[in-house]
Amino acid sequence: MIRYISEDDVVATLSMARTIALLEAASLALAAGKAVNAPRQRVKAGGPMLQMLPAALGDRVGYKAYTIGPAGVRFLVSIYGSAGELLAIIEANQLGQIRTGAASGLATKILARENATTLGVIGTGFQARTQVEAVCAVRPIERVFAYGRDPVRLRTFCEDVTTRINVPVVGVRSAREAIVEADVICTMTSASRPVFEGRWLNDGAHVNAAGSNRITAQEIDVETVRRASLVTVEDVAQAKVESGDLRVASQAGSFRWLDAVPLASIVAGKVEGRRNPSEITLFESLGIGLWDLAAGSYVYDACVAAGRGRELDLPSGLGALAASTSR
Repeated sequence: MIRYISEDDVVATLSMARTIALLEAASLALAAGKAVNAPRQRVKAGGPMLQMLPAALGDRVGYKAYTIGPAGVRFLVSIYGSAGELLAIIEANQLGQIRTGAASGLATKILARENATTLGVIGTGFQARTQVEAVCAVRPIERVFAYGRDPVRLRTFCEDVTTRINVPVVGVRSAREAIVEADVICTMTSASRPVFEGRWLNDGAHVNAAGSNRITAQEIDVETVRRASLVTVEDVAQAKVESGDLRVASQAGSFRWLDAVPLASIVAGKVEGRRNPSEITLFESLGIGLWDLAAGSYVYDACVAAGRGRELDLPSGLGALAASTSR
């Protein structure tokens, strides 16, 4: 039986702390050769754009698929079992929001200074909320400075996130004010041009650049990349076709692709992370299918155990039909 899992089921099942742990375990599996991630695929002919992120983890495979068009965006994660059977279809807007924050949380956990207490966030959308939650889950953050272009959205963001995480979130008037005192910085915007200047960064800062996965867009400037002693990515092959930040820095001679370090290699201890308190570290977060599979697989197992979700009974001849027509 296929289990259909709703957004409400995901929210009831998946916490931020759990998701950070799931991504850490998936990173260890990837470093050990027990997981595979394939870069995002995009197709568009004239209608909506379809994007797919496939991955394998242990004895399960799956993918996230979503369309972007006039009707908006809808995310679904599909999970397949060891025999190739479809186990679950999961509504994945909330899952994607949580796991995107968790990726920055994991990078912050392994790269930011242990005594980091100040977070600067640029962006006030729904994805920015989980960036703050994730960083506060792994570091003793005492103050959050937030900046967004819309004053009303900024005020609402600060009020909502302060209530949610019980840490003061203060709205500031410029990106510079959000950055200059921050030990950790998160960018979560739809910008096409850099949203802050790298010269504003304090020595010892850690940056999570998480808003863009378009090769034609920049969210951080070349100076930020140049100043980073360590540049980490989830998947180097995917970064080469999606990271405008690193592409422009490479073209400027301030970054070499051979210096990009997979996050999983640092998690597994194969590559050294932060070497001293004064160096700047950068995590270029693009979002990979392995994160969706790890989170989705956990949600499926938890929903089965708790009796959550709705079982779908496909026609009994469907599998035989598929087998007879495959080639």
